[in-house]
Amino acid sequence: MEAIRPAGLRDVSRIAEILIFAKRCRYRDIFCNDRVSFGEMQVLPLAEEYLSGARPLEMVWVYDDEFVKGMIHVERGEVMELYVDPFFQGRGIGSALLAFAIREREARRLWVLEKNRLAVAFYGAHGFTPTGGRTLEPGTPEYLLELARTE
Repeated sequence: MEAIRPAGLRDVSRIAEILIFAKRCRYRDIFCNDRVSFGEMQVLPLAEEYLSGARPLEMVWVYDDEFVKGMIHVERGEVMELYVDPFFQGRGIGSALLAFAIREREARRLWVLEKNRLAVAFYGAHGFTPTGGRTLEPGTPEYLLELARTE
């Protein structure tokens, strides 16, 4: 069975859970804002956004080998989101999702938080290099870096 498949409504709860917990684990030390991490970021409201269609699932794929362990959102060749459940990180799931996006969705660019050194290194290991593009993450003092893949 192919582990990567299009996301569907049955995946909404798991996608929301992965997004919230992975973002808390990765970004809390960067943003240092518990009001956002534990107040504004909640699983149920995010799941409701997907269920209502406010966040469409059409461009989201999940890594599902028994249950959903990661997700990737790709639009027009740009990786918008790539998250793996923190319990399953380091097992090749993110690499498999990114390889799928490159191969099947022609993913060639993305934006990553400059201080997210693990993500910058991960994408670099997969052929993404800085373009020189840099912009502020809206509503924060933190910068995003643009990375692109030329191959």
